[in-house]
Amino acid sequence: MTASSGKHSRTSNGKAHSTSEATNMIRTAIYTILDVLVFLGVSLGYCIQDWYFMIFGMPKKSLKGELALVTGGGGGLGRLLALRLVRAGSSVVLWDINQDGLDETTKLVQSIGGNCKSYIVDISKKEEVYKAADQMRKEIGDVTLLINNAGVVSGRVLLDTPDHLIERSFNVNVMAHFWAAKAFLPAMIQRNHGHLVTIASLAGQVGITKLVDYCSSKFAAVGFDEALRLELEYLGVKGVHTTCICPYFIQATGMFEDVYSRWVPTLKSEDVADRIMLSIRRNEKLVIVPSYLKFMLALKWIFPWGCIAGFLKRLVPDASPQHGVQPTETKAMINNNVPPAPLLHRKVKSDLMCNGTNNESIGINGPMNVSESKASQTTPILVQRSISVGERVH
Repeated sequence: MTASSGKHSRTSNGKAHSTSEATNMIRTAIYTILDVLVFLGVSLGYCIQDWYFMIFGMPKKSLKGELALVTGGGGGLGRLLALRLVRAGSSVVLWDINQDGLDETTKLVQSIGGNCKSYIVDISKKEEVYKAADQMRKEIGDVTLLINNAGVVSGRVLLDTPDHLIERSFNVNVMAHFWAAKAFLPAMIQRNHGHLVTIASLAGQVGITKLVDYCSSKFAAVGFDEALRLELEYLGVKGVHTTCICPYFIQATGMFEDVYSRWVPTLKSEDVADRIMLSIRRNEKLVIVPSYLKFMLALKWIFPWGCIAGFLKRLVPDASPQHGVQPTETKAMINNNVPPAPLLHRKVKSDLMCNGTNNESIGINGPMNVSESKASQTTPILVQRSISVGERVH
């Protein structure tokens, strides 16, 4: 082959390669444009459907015959949900660590003719969750409606929050959702029928002072629900639904009784329970309570941080008045230029202060012995029980 013919061949190959690249680019551009047009068309369809539902109302499914599991069913919101579920025709299973609360809820449910069974389960421990789930399947059957309702709050500024309380916030408020979903979701997917409800919080949408650990865990719970919903759609599971509930501060739950809220009133637990039941029957995806706060949340992504911070400080001046915004170490660091104590020292100090929290003087894991009980009288860190499902750590 001559030099001129070789040069001509290379030129031809180069032109062919360039033509192929140009064709691929045009094909990719056409596919992208078509994909965008399809997306816009489908999105418009969803918007029209949503507007239709807003005008004429959403269809409601029946809950008759469902087997509902309510975590934190020993009181408060969990108890109210249990009563409403049995009135809707569901059988109810309750999980809590408070035996007295479980007994009381069970009696109330049975007094109105409901079918109810309760188990002592510490949902912060995945081994207990899996063990209780296996026991339930053998004794009762597969759960078709899972309501992750149990929650805890410490109500302290971050540097005054002992490590074990931060861990407990995450273990109860979000990690337990993973363990419960892994325990009951496979049967739901197999039957193509089920519903997972995440009781999160408006604190899972915005940050609040003294609730750093709580907000973080609730942000995670909101993300858990959204990612799981998308994953179920990706897997083609159309019969299993998820709903995320983000209410403002709720009264009579034992968690935010003393919250100082301005502009927006705290919510009645009965109203929140009714709204949750409605959202389940409608298969709603994300529920903000009260609903008008959705528009305020949209402003979070529009206005600068100074506006958002000013609004939140005025909306909730103090989420936990009993714990003053005076972290001792932080105050010393600012006023006296004193370096912070080593982390190990802080950990030992917090462990000594919280000597009674691994045993149950008011209901965590077991009865307190005499020496621990005396120690607890001088320490402010205890789980305070009330009529609520939640735990308020002082």
